Amino acid sequence: MNAFLWVVQALLAALFLLSGSLKSTWSKDRLVASGQTGVAPFPLPVLRFAAVCELFAAAGLILPRATGIAPVLTPVAAAGLCCVMVGAISSHSFLLRRDVAAGRGKREAVNVVATSVIFGLCLLVAIGRA
Repeated sequence: MNAFLWVVQALLAALFLLSGSLKSTWSKDRLVASGQTGVAPFPLPVLRFAAVCELFAAAGLILPRATGIAPVLTPVAAAGLCCVMVGAISSHSFLLRRDVAAGRGKREAVNVVATSVIFGLCLLVAIGRA
């Protein structure tokens, strides 16, 4: 189970490192065009704050357990990412309802499922490392 959790932590850290890096440097229009449609309802300062949270959490998923310094921070980082993912799921769900009402919505349905899977993986790490 320990090796499996390390693999999940590494994948999540890579994912959130990439996502946080993009959100901290790209414009909102470029993020939406690249497929990160969940950022559309939020102002740029909120996106930058989310980016910082994702970058710190990516480090928190790996460094505390790897170094043995304050390993309790790993499940805390994973739980924090659960909170971020709840916001992402809510955003994608809102966009899905809007798109379904307009006669489209397949892309957002995929985004809701993908974001829910990421939430589940974050929850797995939070519980597995607690």
